[in-house]
Amino acid sequence: MGEGIRVAAVDDVEPGEALVLPEDLTRTEEPISLFRDDDGSYYALDDTCSHEDASLAEGWIEAGEVECPLHASRFCLRTGEVMCLPATKPVASHKLEIRDGEIYLFPGVPNDA
Repeated sequence: MGEGIRVAAVDDVEPGEALVLPEDLTRTEEPISLFRDDDGSYYALDDTCSHEDASLAEGWIEAGEVECPLHASRFCLRTGEVMCLPATKPVASHKLEIRDGEIYLFPGVPNDA
């Protein structure tokens, strides 16, 4: 699985906020966003809503979910699972590790791996 890619420091994202990670950093074809839930937990999901072309990083983050700013679909921050319509397809989750105040991303490795 490797050592992951350092994408941010823990203080780079405030609770309830998100940061879009550039594809040249993550080495992915699509953007991935780093989310910090209101309880301080960190998660990574594909940034684009599976229902419409909207950035999930611009959505509302609360209680383990992110709500798409366009049509209010909600996704589980841990798994990417759809929590309410109109989206019907999940978004990919990506494993994170926090080491010495730094956040490391494992693109393509599901959060539960």
